[in-house]
Amino acid sequence: MSLRSVVGRVRLEVWHGRDPADKHWGCPIRERWGLGAHKQMSPALEEKLAFTATLSGSYEAAAQVASKWGSEVDDSVVHGLVQRVGSKAQGRTQERLQQPPQESQPQRRASELAVLMVDGWFARFRGPGWGKKKTHKERVKWHEIKDGVFYQHEQASRTEGGRGMITDKIVVRTQGDATDLGRQLHWEALRGGLARAQEKLVLGDGIAWIWNLKTNRWPDARELLDFWHGGQHLWSLGRALHGMDEAKAKPWVEERLHRLRHGQELKVLKEISALKASPSQTGKMVQKEKKYFAGQAHRMSYTEMAARGWPIGSGSVESSCRQDQCRFKRPGQSWTHHGFDNLSALDQARRNNHWDELWLSA
Repeated sequence: MSLRSVVGRVRLEVWHGRDPADKHWGCPIRERWGLGAHKQMSPALEEKLAFTATLSGSYEAAAQVASKWGSEVDDSVVHGLVQRVGSKAQGRTQERLQQPPQESQPQRRASELAVLMVDGWFARFRGPGWGKKKTHKERVKWHEIKDGVFYQHEQASRTEGGRGMITDKIVVRTQGDATDLGRQLHWEALRGGLARAQEKLVLGDGIAWIWNLKTNRWPDARELLDFWHGGQHLWSLGRALHGMDEAKAKPWVEERLHRLRHGQELKVLKEISALKASPSQTGKMVQKEKKYFAGQAHRMSYTEMAARGWPIGSGSVESSCRQDQCRFKRPGQSWTHHGFDNLSALDQARRNNHWDELWLSA
């Protein structure tokens, strides 16, 4: 039997024949290692290649890295491996969701605060016209990818240089709807200690699906609008009020941003609600932003949150989305739905400490 391994290609002499117990024909060592009839890689090599694929920018890059540690493979081999093991990872995820989660560190004391953040971004997928010379159908379609992050507040810290970091966080990603994201994120969060947290906080931008998900999954959690997103809408309002003149809008915006951040959000919101909106185009923008702030008014208690040492920005999930885009939204990448899901499931298994489950049977 010829087999690719982490030390190169090896040739093994193995037994094969009929099993005396159940009379089936086979090769005991292949069965013990979980090798199918045509598989030519050892489980250790498969694991190493799959792990590399989740950390590389492309399958081609993963193959190039593998060549440096002595395993010459084509990128199509890496791609095929990810599809097979990623499909297995998806199946394991669905199996887990059918069972109540067991907390991973039940000996750890209850957290003061459990933090949940959700956001979305768009990836390119192959449309019905993909690969056709002449077509009226879309060659590329964009689909929203929803990301969720969970961590316990005491896991947040800073480096010596002052950069924020989280020592242990859960990252969930789906191209499904908010219900799919909520189901998986809730399961992983319970595994991470959500149920014993003294308080819960959900951060997000102002989009409706985030707050609908929060109401459905974590109704007792506090809500907070990401301060940066609130600031962006305040800038939009300031520009509209000052004829789209950035220089004139700046003093108005910065003063209200300072007041919003330092305990005067009710006064700022009252001032915004009293603004007059003309029937002009800029007046419509003013009316739109007034409606936005009216809908977010109960999610802007920044001074209280900051005084307790709680986060007021959703930088963790923003960072996760950015990292995802560096892998899934590179120049020239257009995904099939299955291809995206398989690599995504494999990547999440690595991030969320489910990796070893994929290789126990190997």
